[in-house]
Amino acid sequence: MRLTARLLRVLLGAVFLYAAYTKLSQSWLLFALSIDSYQMLPEWAVLALARTLPWTELALGVLLLSGWKLRYVSIGAVAMLLLFFSVMVYQYAGGTGIDCGCFGVGEALSGKTLARDGVLLAAALTLVVVSWRVPGPGLQASGPKA
Repeated sequence: MRLTARLLRVLLGAVFLYAAYTKLSQSWLLFALSIDSYQMLPEWAVLALARTLPWTELALGVLLLSGWKLRYVSIGAVAMLLLFFSVMVYQYAGGTGIDCGCFGVGEALSGKTLARDGVLLAAALTLVVVSWRVPGPGLQASGPKA
């Protein structure tokens, strides 16, 4: 179980770091255009999200790789991935041919991107379950006490 948790947190941490890197290496305005193509947020929210989301992904990636407060950080990863996945499914079902924005500009929203994000969401959910079952440093094992 510990090995599974370690592998999942490294995988997800690397994905979040890569996503942050691709967005931070370009102008935030390009990412704002990707967000705006979803046509779900007002302009002020698009601009705020474009400026803050890459930094949030960076922080989440670093926290996942470090393993610090893994139980809670993994819940944050699930929340973020669930939101992303839900919005992408909604847009894909609506037949919009937009840019995903997942790893910067230039990746069309497709069945492939949905499958990839679905696998990442499943991995994050698994990490939540595993991290709550495996006692971490300084934590007591869960369950009834004898």
